[in-house]
Amino acid sequence: MADFTRTQKSSIDAAAWPAVAAVPMPRGGSVRTKLAEAAFARACAKAGLALEGESPDLTVERAEVFQRVAARGWTGLAEGYMAGEWSTTSSQVLVDDLVALVGAGYRPVSPRPSAVPGGRRPVGAAGELPPDLTQHFAGSVASHAQGHFGTGVPTTERTRVKSHTPGAGRGNEPSHHFMDVTDIGAPLDAHRDDLTDAQLRSVAMLLEAASTNAGTHLLEMPCSGGAVVTQAVAKRITVDTVSFDERIARGVEEQLIMAGAEGSARVDLLSSTAEIPELAHQRRGVYDAVVSMNAFEALPAAEQTAYLQAAEEMLAPGGRVAVQTIVRTGAFSRAAGAALTSLRPYSWPRLNVVTVDDIDRLVDKHTGLRVTAVTTAPEHLAASLKLQRMTFDAHLRDAAADGYDVVFRRMWTWQFALREALARLGMLDLAQVTMVQRHRRGRR
Repeated sequence: MADFTRTQKSSIDAAAWPAVAAVPMPRGGSVRTKLAEAAFARACAKAGLALEGESPDLTVERAEVFQRVAARGWTGLAEGYMAGEWSTTSSQVLVDDLVALVGAGYRPVSPRPSAVPGGRRPVGAAGELPPDLTQHFAGSVASHAQGHFGTGVPTTERTRVKSHTPGAGRGNEPSHHFMDVTDIGAPLDAHRDDLTDAQLRSVAMLLEAASTNAGTHLLEMPCSGGAVVTQAVAKRITVDTVSFDERIARGVEEQLIMAGAEGSARVDLLSSTAEIPELAHQRRGVYDAVVSMNAFEALPAAEQTAYLQAAEEMLAPGGRVAVQTIVRTGAFSRAAGAALTSLRPYSWPRLNVVTVDDIDRLVDKHTGLRVTAVTTAPEHLAASLKLQRMTFDAHLRDAAADGYDVVFRRMWTWQFALREALARLGMLDLAQVTMVQRHRRGRR
């Protein structure tokens, strides 16, 4: 577990990690740094975290971390962890510490935005991850998505929901609509060996939500690594997928060859998400279903709207859209929002986690679709992230051999740990959202 010991500054690649290699000087200099250190100490005391003694919950190796916190808030705390300026004995302890700090409302004040100049490009820019990274934390399924475990008991309730469509409550436009909300109970004793099965179950649930069967013409946008494509092909679904990364597109084609299904799926490579509207125009009314796995939360607000509008345009009459995405809950706090900003500079640069109600409102206001069903599974999200983190722990040396240096490995551990902590606190949830056309004969 060498990644959880002190990192030498000389081992940090300044070209790849300029904001980690160089310690920023906050406005107010040493005074603001001392205030940041005192605020951190108070937060730890409130959270019940020991900084000293025989078994500290975390160890501050170098005081420079407080300069970072004073300058960049939670992002500075993450960069201090990446630089080895503070450490924990394991990634599990890191999760526990983050649960305690966010739960205690720790929200360091940063006098300027958490901008990070230059360096390595964040990996999750379009909601996709390269296969040579995914293989180090996924199960045997090539997907970064979280799963649903077989031991969770579902409970479904039909809920009357306020409509946000233009003109709702006037004329022929109803003021409310109905949504089937399924809460999936906590899984029992999930182990690393269960991760693959859980991920496959998520795919199966999504394909079922989209009402797919043999002969359905399906689009996965963007590609989640091959799990949806291979499972759809096995069900004799006609499947297309869109990727923004040549490595991912190539990996999907290789998986199909290994499955004996070469050429059975179309893989389109786009340069960016900005090309999605043009693709939608070209394939207007082509697909019976459009799905995505854990990509929606990686899009900024404007692109979330554009994504749903494009998906609607590509639907044939009677078609469906189904997305699996991480969402915020009512328990989501200001401290959680501040903590999530630390994921944007290095891992998920356009992260925009919204609520199910936000999605419903967006769908009503900006598309001709309607949300008809939602599943929620917060404990399954926490369990999935835990198993992905544990799997990554077990593959740290392999990741290093693939060129992921110690700073990257600590950064990737951080993003798992923080999301797991927020899921454990009940602030993040794993949702599958199903949408149909409001006017079943076609678009308005």
